[in-house]
Amino acid sequence: MQFEKDVEVPEHSHEGQWSVVLEGKGDLTISGKKRTYQKGDRYYIPKGVKHSAKIYAGYVDITYFDQKYRYKNKE
Repeated sequence: MQFEKDVEVPEHSHEGQWSVVLEGKGDLTISGKKRTYQKGDRYYIPKGVKHSAKIYAGYVDITYFDQKYRYKNKE
């Protein structure tokens, strides 16, 4: 994922999510605990755990969602 502008992500949940931050920073609140993640940090959000975020312009990460049908194949 890549963000060119600051973004507020409202609280939500889904299948498991694992990410590695490549650039920038973001504030994540996971299960009510807020933490700032920056380049080189990684995080895991288990299935069904509520979370929200403030992502700052310039943030880039690699994210894996444990959700088979989250994305459609490109044709």
